[in-house]
Amino acid sequence: MTDIVILPGIGGSGELHWQTRWERSNPRYRRFQPADWNRPELKDWISALDRAVGAASKPPLLLAHSLACLLVAHWQQVSAAPVAGAFLVAVPNPEAQAFPVEAASFANPPLGRFRFPSLIIASANDPYGTIEHARGRASQWRSGIVEVGELGHINEASGLEDWPQGKALLTAFAAGVAN
Repeated sequence: MTDIVILPGIGGSGELHWQTRWERSNPRYRRFQPADWNRPELKDWISALDRAVGAASKPPLLLAHSLACLLVAHWQQVSAAPVAGAFLVAVPNPEAQAFPVEAASFANPPLGRFRFPSLIIASANDPYGTIEHARGRASQWRSGIVEVGELGHINEASGLEDWPQGKALLTAFAAGVAN
């Protein structure tokens, strides 16, 4: 499997989040480092993603959760850096009432096709984005989509621990983009 760049959402994915658990268990997983996890600025996060992709020895796979899914949408339009693909978990709706005001710079993500393969993982009861919203983004971005049932925001609060279903989906996606 290729190197993985972990892209947490706002707050940076805490100790119990599946992204953090996966990062600890595999040396090929590296987390990008924006200046501030709690007051995200799109330009800073784009620069941090560029640095992380540039540090990889070959095009990495992006593993995004929540707000970072919107980051990937913006980044892929302004950067030509090569990536193998993007695994997008719990895409939030920036027009929803629950969307954090401190993340306003991430609103209005591009609607066109991504320049690399992508897969959206969506929960039927995500408080930050409905399943209909996830399906719409998948159509706009020409992403695949896997609906995983009722897992909330697919985060620490979902009680997923190591989230074996997610690991299996990532492994299958990575195998598909490697060909």
